[in-house]
Amino acid sequence: MSKPFLQLISVGILVLDLTMLNSSMVLCELFFKAINERSGMAYWVFWAGLNISWIIVTWVVNVYGIKDVFHFEAFARRSMHAWCYWLILVMLYLFFTRQIILSRVFIATAMMGYGVLLILNRFFLLYARSFWRYHSHVSRKVIIIGYNHMAKKLASYLEEEEMDTEIVGFCEEAENVHELTNYPIIDSVNNSIQASRQYEVNEIYSTIAPEQNTGIYRLMLEADKACIHFRLIPDLSHFVKRNYYINYLKDIPVLSLRQEPLGEVTNRFRKRLFDIIFSLLVTVLILSWLIPILALLISLESRGPVFFRQKRTGRDRKDFYCLKFRSMKINGDADIKQADRYDTRFTRLGKFLRRSSLDEFPQFLNVLKGDMSVVGPRPHMLKHTTDYSKMIDKYMVRQFLKPGITGWAQINGQRGEIKTLQQLQERVEHDIWYMENWNQWLDVKIIFMTMASLISGQKNAF
Repeated sequence: MSKPFLQLISVGILVLDLTMLNSSMVLCELFFKAINERSGMAYWVFWAGLNISWIIVTWVVNVYGIKDVFHFEAFARRSMHAWCYWLILVMLYLFFTRQIILSRVFIATAMMGYGVLLILNRFFLLYARSFWRYHSHVSRKVIIIGYNHMAKKLASYLEEEEMDTEIVGFCEEAENVHELTNYPIIDSVNNSIQASRQYEVNEIYSTIAPEQNTGIYRLMLEADKACIHFRLIPDLSHFVKRNYYINYLKDIPVLSLRQEPLGEVTNRFRKRLFDIIFSLLVTVLILSWLIPILALLISLESRGPVFFRQKRTGRDRKDFYCLKFRSMKINGDADIKQADRYDTRFTRLGKFLRRSSLDEFPQFLNVLKGDMSVVGPRPHMLKHTTDYSKMIDKYMVRQFLKPGITGWAQINGQRGEIKTLQQLQERVEHDIWYMENWNQWLDVKIIFMTMASLISGQKNAF
C-alpha cells in the first residue's frame, strides 16, 4: 500500500475522530441546552479549543502515524494516551482561566462521551480493516520462495501490515518441509514462475539467496520477462544475532548494528537548538532567583562552596565538570562512594534538594556550555564509568550521546542508587533504546513526564 494512500487514511481517521468529538458536543448541547446568549461566545471559543488541542495532542503523541494506524492494539493504546493527555490539558485550562460561566456537567459529559465514542470508533476501524481484507479487491498477490525462519517471519509481517496483500503460498521442495504451514506449499522452487502465472501473482519474495541456489538467478530473469516483481530477502541471522540496519555509501551497502538518528547533522542541530532555548528559559525564569536563595541557605547550614563540581563522563568518553547544588558536607569520598538513602553526608537542606531534584538544576548551565543535553543518559562519575564498563558489555554505547539532566531510564523508574547488576543492565537498555529511537517529540514527552514525576514524587528519589 502506497505511503500517500496511508497518509490519506490517517487524515481520514483524524477527520472521523473530530467528527466524533463535535458529535459529542452537539448531543450534550441538545440534552443540556447549555449554550445561550450570555454564555454563547465562551462556549464557542471552548469548543474550538477542544478541536485544536486534540489535533496538537495527537500530533505530539503521533496517534495517526502511518506505522501504527493499522495495528489495532498499538493504535487504541496511543489513542487512549492522547485522550488522557487531552483531558489533563483541558482541566488545566479550566483551572487557570477560571471559566465559571461554562457548565462543568456539560463539559464532563461531553468529554467522557467523546472517550466512549473514541473507543467505539476504534472498534469500527478494526471491523473496517477486516472487511477490507476479506471483501475488497486485492491488488497484490505474493508468493514466497523458500520455507524457513525468514519466510515465516516475512509472512507474519505481510499479514500484519499490508491490507491489500494476499499471500498465495510458498514455493519449496517437499522434502524440506517438516511441519504444517499457514499457507500451502504450491510448487517447487524451480517452478515458482509457472506457479506465479497460474495464480496471477505479481510479486515474488525469495528468502533463498542466489549463493545458496544458483537457480534463483534464472528465476529473476524469468520474472522480469513475465512482468512479475522479484525481491530478495537477505538472511544475515547466521552472522548477526540481532536487528541490523542497511544504508548505502553510493553503491556499497553498509550494515549497522543500530539505528542512530542523532548521527545525522540536522538532527543534532535540532536537538542542540532545543537545548539552548529550553535551558535559557530555565536559566532566566528559574535559576536567576533560585541560585541566590539556595546559595544563602546552603552557606548558612554548612561551610563550603554553593556548587558541587564533579568530573563526569560525557559524550565519546570526554570528561567534563558536572554542576550541582551542594547537598552534602565536605568529604573525601565524593568521587568514589555512591550516595545511598541513609547517607550521613547529607545536610538537612541537601536531603530536600535531592528528594525534589532541585540539586540538578545548575546542570542547565552545563547544557548551555555544550557538555550536556536536557534529555539523555545520566552522566556517571569516572570511577563508576570504569567499573560499569567492565560489568556490562554495551555500557559504553550510551556514551555515543551527550549525557542528559533527565532521560528515558529515569522516567521509567531507573534512578537513584544502583544496587544490583540487573538495575544497571536495565538503565543501559533504556539509554540505548532512547539513542536508537530518538526524535524531537520523544524529548518533549520525557520532559513532561519528568515534570509530572517531580510533582507526584518518585520512590527512588532521595
